[in-house]
Amino acid sequence: MKELKKIKYWLFDLDNTLYSGETKVFDQVDKKMSSFISKKLNVDIKEARIIQKNYFHKYNTTLNGMLKNHNIDAEEFLEFVHDVNLDFLEKDLKLKNEIAKLNGKKFIFTNGSRSHANNVIKKIGIENLFDGIFDITDSNYVPKPLMDPYNKIIKKYGLEPEYCIFIEDIARNLEPAFKLGMKTVWIKNNEPWAAEQSDSSFVHYQTENLSKFLGDINELK
Repeated sequence: MKELKKIKYWLFDLDNTLYSGETKVFDQVDKKMSSFISKKLNVDIKEARIIQKNYFHKYNTTLNGMLKNHNIDAEEFLEFVHDVNLDFLEKDLKLKNEIAKLNGKKFIFTNGSRSHANNVIKKIGIENLFDGIFDITDSNYVPKPLMDPYNKIIKKYGLEPEYCIFIEDIARNLEPAFKLGMKTVWIKNNEPWAAEQSDSSFVHYQTENLSKFLGDINELK
């Protein structure tokens, strides 16, 4: 783990990474996606759910599938699905302290929207700790784990991949980062689709507790 002392750039996924997946915030987003599809395509919720999951697995995000097959307004989709209740998210002082102690620049790298990211990090009290948010619009709606957004975030912020670490709850999203020379961390969870490939060589570290993992790094001499 001592190799992580040389990290200069910290990339964090947002949902189910900077807050626990047990809070079920993303469950709300998930249901809103089904509702959006149901209304736009004039199908019942059950059929909308099937379409949603098929698109997620085929195109990496539901939005990407809707754009490719139904020519929807991406901003309308993002605004609708991220209009969720975050009242039960609490300030995370431990996480705030550990992120603040990290040497180097910190970025959020998400397939979601910038407004959703800002709402979440404000709610958990870490809104002033990041040097940038790279969202789905920054990648022209091309999602992780396609390589294009990884190249774009590197170019936008002048990152040096060999000094980067990427922390993410969906294991397959770590592979492009690994191929570019970044260190990778998987946030352990019980979602089968998120855990797929978590035992692969492109996953350098695993943790169930992000604050503790960062704390261990901060204590390295």
